[in-house]
Amino acid sequence: MRVRARLVLFGAALPSLALVLAVGVAGVVFRGSLLGALDRALLAQAAVESVSLFDGPTGAPHVHLGKSPLADDVRSFVPTAGLYDAAGKLVAHFPEHGWVPERPSADVGAEGPRLFTHRASDGRWMRSLVVAVRAPWGEPYVLTLESSLAEIDATMRLYWQATLGLVAVAAALLFSLQGVQAGRMSRRIGDMTAQLPELRGGALAWRLPPDPTGDEIADLRVALAEAMERLRAARDAQERLIANAAHELRTPLGLMRTEMDLALRKERSVEELREALAGARGEVTRLSNLAARLLDLAALGKVTWEAKAGDLAAVVREAAEACEGEAEARGLTIATSLPEEAPAAFEAQTARQAIDNLLSNAMAHAPRGTTITVGIEAAGEAWRISVEDEGEGIRPEEAPHIFEPFYRGAKAKQGQGAGLGLSIVREIARRHGGKVVLAPKEGRGARFVLEMPRQG
Repeated sequence: MRVRARLVLFGAALPSLALVLAVGVAGVVFRGSLLGALDRALLAQAAVESVSLFDGPTGAPHVHLGKSPLADDVRSFVPTAGLYDAAGKLVAHFPEHGWVPERPSADVGAEGPRLFTHRASDGRWMRSLVVAVRAPWGEPYVLTLESSLAEIDATMRLYWQATLGLVAVAAALLFSLQGVQAGRMSRRIGDMTAQLPELRGGALAWRLPPDPTGDEIADLRVALAEAMERLRAARDAQERLIANAAHELRTPLGLMRTEMDLALRKERSVEELREALAGARGEVTRLSNLAARLLDLAALGKVTWEAKAGDLAAVVREAAEACEGEAEARGLTIATSLPEEAPAAFEAQTARQAIDNLLSNAMAHAPRGTTITVGIEAAGEAWRISVEDEGEGIRPEEAPHIFEPFYRGAKAKQGQGAGLGLSIVREIARRHGGKVVLAPKEGRGARFVLEMPRQG
């Protein structure tokens, strides 16, 4: 069932049906209440008549309604009365000229008052009360009171006309309002679903304007727009990654082929061949490093992460100590400012990889005779691992791109790295629920800060 039909069904049709059922039940209850009131009136009238039927001077039975000065005024709505003796003969009645209650059967009223509804000979529906009374001298009589149900029927007709009329108006309003609302909602949803075929076809451009209503559908539209934007960014990043990887692979392969072509073009001495092979081996090493970096980057999205409690300070300390030999060869000094412990939940291997990459990046850009500073400090619910050097720093225009795969600054040396180290650090930080940023630094150089949550 489509959304529009479902909204009309549950928002208009079913409520209208519920209103009709409620009015019907209320009508049954209301008629029963009117009938109960009539029964109580008949019983009260019978109680009054039964104690005064034989209070005349001669003791002859009589009905008092006819002797009331208001008899003509109440004749249209008071019950008719008839008194029958044991032989079934009518001995008194009201009104004296007009309708007389029908003679009851012989056993009616013998077991107490009896109320029932029946159709009279003239077609009217009547409510009757039959009660047995006994004269002071012991002779049995039967008193019959009858009241027409015309007044109740007229009241019920008015009730049905008024209530069903109101229900019809309410139902019309419900259908109108719900139809308009359902149409708008259906169009809004239809606008979004119309984008799905394009999405399946690979088109990730969201062309719908913002929805100002602020309801859940508007939130869904915003979420879809953001999701498509992220998908488009991910696709663009993937395409750039593939293009950059192809470029980075093509360069060393081209150099290797050139070296081999030159070596094979004419006779070469052993020394010249050795130099050609050494150059080719250097390019092979570069390809191997690039392949390893690419595999590392791809593996981060597939590896099963198991964060365990550990000491980040110990990991950073080990990484710094492992780099001291290379730093000394480059004429650099590594200084650490670490707490005794930095307890956190993390994946040890990838955390170490991220710190190694930051240290390698710093050593690649630090001039000889300078110091690389590594520190850890607490910041709320996270540990901030900082690595800073005293190199030329990052240009402001390059800062937004330094964590992109294969991005290398304008000052990067030819053949120096593949531009994947910081991308790997960013992915490791993201998987840990943290982040890596290029932080402000006084003086020369660059300062990278890796934030890792204290709790996994």
